[in-house]
Amino acid sequence: MYSSRILRISVMLMVLMSRTIVLPHDGRVFAEDLSREMVKRSIERGLRYLISAQHPSGAWNRLNPDCVGISSLCVLALLNGGMSVDDPEVSRGLQFLRSCTSNNIGGENETYQTSLLIMALVAAKQPRDVEAIRMVASRLEAGQSYGGVQGGWAYSLPNNPRYGGGDESNTQFAVLGLREAYRAGYIADPQTWEHIREYWIRRQNQDGGWGYGGFRGMDRAPSKGSLTVSGVASLAIAQQMLMTDKGVARDGTPPCCEEPEVNMPLLQGMDWLSRYFSVRKNPGTRGQDHILYYFYGVERAGRLSGQRFFGEHDWYREGAARLLVLQRADGQWIGAGEGETNPLVATSFSLLFLSKGLAPVLINKLKYGPRHPNNPDFVVANDWNRHSHDVRNLADMISELPKWPKLLTTQELDLRRAVKTDGLAALQQAPVLFITGSKRLSLTNDEISLIKDYVSQGGFILASPSCGDVDFETSFRELVAKLLPDGDGTLRLLTADHPVYRSEFLLGADDVPLWGADFGCRTSIIYTPEDLGCLWNYWAKYDPPGRNPRLKKKIDRATSVGVNVIAYFTGREPPEKLSNRDVVAKSGTLDEVERGLLQIAQIKHDGTWNAAPGAVRNLLLALNETVGLSASMKQRTLSLADKNIFRYPILFMHGRNRFTVPAEERQQLKRYLDRGGVLVADACCGAKPFDESFRELVTALYPDRKLDRIPVTHELFSEKVGQDIQRLNRRGSDDHVAAGEGLPVVFAEPVLEGIEVDGRYSMIYSKYDISCALSGQDYAGCEGYPPEDAVKLGTNIILYSMLQNLRLQTKEKPPE
Repeated sequence: MYSSRILRISVMLMVLMSRTIVLPHDGRVFAEDLSREMVKRSIERGLRYLISAQHPSGAWNRLNPDCVGISSLCVLALLNGGMSVDDPEVSRGLQFLRSCTSNNIGGENETYQTSLLIMALVAAKQPRDVEAIRMVASRLEAGQSYGGVQGGWAYSLPNNPRYGGGDESNTQFAVLGLREAYRAGYIADPQTWEHIREYWIRRQNQDGGWGYGGFRGMDRAPSKGSLTVSGVASLAIAQQMLMTDKGVARDGTPPCCEEPEVNMPLLQGMDWLSRYFSVRKNPGTRGQDHILYYFYGVERAGRLSGQRFFGEHDWYREGAARLLVLQRADGQWIGAGEGETNPLVATSFSLLFLSKGLAPVLINKLKYGPRHPNNPDFVVANDWNRHSHDVRNLADMISELPKWPKLLTTQELDLRRAVKTDGLAALQQAPVLFITGSKRLSLTNDEISLIKDYVSQGGFILASPSCGDVDFETSFRELVAKLLPDGDGTLRLLTADHPVYRSEFLLGADDVPLWGADFGCRTSIIYTPEDLGCLWNYWAKYDPPGRNPRLKKKIDRATSVGVNVIAYFTGREPPEKLSNRDVVAKSGTLDEVERGLLQIAQIKHDGTWNAAPGAVRNLLLALNETVGLSASMKQRTLSLADKNIFRYPILFMHGRNRFTVPAEERQQLKRYLDRGGVLVADACCGAKPFDESFRELVTALYPDRKLDRIPVTHELFSEKVGQDIQRLNRRGSDDHVAAGEGLPVVFAEPVLEGIEVDGRYSMIYSKYDISCALSGQDYAGCEGYPPEDAVKLGTNIILYSMLQNLRLQTKEKPPE
């Protein structure tokens, strides 16, 4: 299918890409420099260490009486680190754990061991383990104390009187075990969860934190980080488990407009973490005592409470950077304090933090509104969060569906903090921004500008009123008008043939009215006039006893709508954490280009320069998978003013709206083209404003030239370069200009234009869409090539461009 010249391109790449990326090897890892690749390498090293320490029986630390707990912890770390039940090490570990379920586990740490055993078996997701999980979970639940410090757990099951009523550490593990058992179908008594909630509230210190205060009847101890993260996570779990149908009408209508109950103990716990958060030590302790146990709890507290920040600290980025420094050369971690001197325990805690914290963030929920005068992090009104579990429940539900990642998270996005700190990067943590409320949106100009940048660079907005308030809808429509260019900022009722109605479930437009606004390649803003968040808030994996079937039907409909919108926005592929950060080169430095790999830089301009965010990546992926060319998946965006453009053999640009290029940038682009570089461009969905601007740019660069159509007999379209593509499918005929629904599909010669200099094309342009199709965002009204043909055309263009670079290097003449 492809020419042998590809081999010559690979050779050429070894010459052109002569520099390598250098990462620090002297122990210095800074949070702002952390990358996904660095974290993944650390996880892989940790996994190798655990595998090397496994006994042939499948157990770890088999001579220790607590080996069930340690082996469970290791299996849990392997599964969360990316291994599967089919891997022999995991399979042997699970077989050992199954042999433990038929007997009472016993031992000094029975609560820990039982809880961890449940968590490991649930993570394996094997139907054969369901009955064993329920049996072990029943014993765990029965061990809850109903005397002394009521609601807690001690070391042994049932509760041993010599340990009093339990302690915070044992109790948090019991909470985690029961929560995971719920995922396998074991439903604990609601009274159990009520006692758990009361236990953590009673044991909370006045400063908002928790200490280790339940052991042998001791008075409350000073607050510690490792116990405070336990309290925050446990209260968040209990709140979710205690959701009831109280107040639901007979017709299934829930009380969406009631003022929500504020979980003050949870807020006070998070406030303590905001004040004392550290990755250098376990707050409230001396030295490094239990720091890895603390990290293990930080991940859970941050994820379950929906927090990206504790105070000014990005808990995952800072924590991961610290763990990479603490990891030893052989992949293990060793901590300080009881338990953590065992490298199996310490390494498992570290791996669980790194791997679970790396889960994709699916939705940012916008936090906005007036602030407390003494605490700018505290929003006085709760209008933005009337239904506190809405998007979290939706993400949990989506995680259960096939073809989706199995762990998805959400987080609160403090818009004021984003403006003052991370800016656009804060919003780009998630592909979807959810906005809700019952009153008029009140946003500053800076906040609106930030959201506008987010949408212009590929972000999506889903909005829904709480209580169906008309003031919220009016203000949101006004916001949309400010976010999008003139003519695009009006919400329009989506028609029945819009792909959102079939992106996951088949929905009807008459039954599900959705309003949208297009930006870039597709609908980037969707508004539903219904209070979907209220119904998401009631979703549960297993219906609580006595659930009204009419309410269940409403919940199923609302979650289906939510899933469809998220599926349409993301294509079921939310961006990976730490991978979507646009690393801007420091002034005066040059990019380090990976040796032997093709890299393409995407050009930023003042129009919609990133209308199809996945286009370049998917094109490079196609080159790797279908052509066999070695191309880097790293994303790089540059302005034409950046001298780093000279380090990339190919520049790529697209857009939908008008754009301008200042004179200095045009001069640098001209030098780049004259030195052998190639600019590849296309108009998203055949957009005329971009097309007009691009032709103006060409005229400014070459006043005596104009774009000429590249003849279909040119080698670019032939097997000499890649595939024979002299005819392709395309929406819209040559004389069809205006895009719209139901464009005709023609099988015709592909249309490319270019500027030819000394026998090579330095600029290659398509007035028909390639990018949106490559990004998976094409639709019936998009004037351009469908995905399969866009891949063929795009790969030929890149291969031809690389051949021109090769000819310049070797002085080879192009064929006649």
